[in-house]
Amino acid sequence: MQTLHGEANAQPDPVALFASDIHLRPSLPVTTGAFFAFLKQAVRARQLYLLGDLFEYWAGDDDIATPYNRLVVDAIRALSDSGTQVFWIAGNRDFLVGSAFAEASGAILLPDPSIIDVAGRRIVITHGDAQCTDDAPYMAFRAQVRQPAWQAQFLAMPLAQRKAIIEGLRKDSKMEQKEKTVAIMDVNPGAIATLFADSGTMLMVHGHTHRPALHRYPQGQQRYVLPDWDCESEPARGGWLAIYGNGDIVRHALDGSALVDEQGIYPHTLTHP
Repeated sequence: MQTLHGEANAQPDPVALFASDIHLRPSLPVTTGAFFAFLKQAVRARQLYLLGDLFEYWAGDDDIATPYNRLVVDAIRALSDSGTQVFWIAGNRDFLVGSAFAEASGAILLPDPSIIDVAGRRIVITHGDAQCTDDAPYMAFRAQVRQPAWQAQFLAMPLAQRKAIIEGLRKDSKMEQKEKTVAIMDVNPGAIATLFADSGTMLMVHGHTHRPALHRYPQGQQRYVLPDWDCESEPARGGWLAIYGNGDIVRHALDGSALVDEQGIYPHTLTHP
């Protein structure tokens, strides 16, 4: 792996940036600062795509007033007001983001998956959890909580009660993950093949698995997996994907430098989504 410091400054302004799995929360001030610094760099781009799990969890749009959440929302709004379009796909941690968040942040909410056109490239984007079909208990849970009736009932609860329930679910999830194999928590190859076929695309970008990589397929498709962010760890994790006007796709480290390797694999530490 070779890191080319200063390469980002040599590149023209990007058309679009892609990031996911930042898992923002007040207990991670260094990660939060890195995300704010990233947003300041993103003003050079025409578009920013946030592909889920920006927050460690989102209990509902009535939580925007919480000081920490307000800071994040205002930072995204500043980017949007600068002229960069911000697009959002919900993750498994922040799928309760709604219209009030979109209005406050200036973000445009997209369905999962979505097909976009960037610099002449047709791309299918998704958070990635819907393709983890080998994890049957999670898929059942996902199907339940994505139902409008369930969400309406949950959001009718007091905010403090919702947060307590979410904290309990997070603890249960961490315990369950200890019993699951790494393969079960990764995307299913068949689900990926189906998404490529259904979308008619040759390029896919997603997050969720915390296994950043570039996967190349015999039929010519390419699948970019975005890294998760944790700048409190050593070494720090994070980064983003950029697409330039000529169609070049460049992976960037936290410091903005371009990452280059022949296999297309990021250096990373495996963590659970």
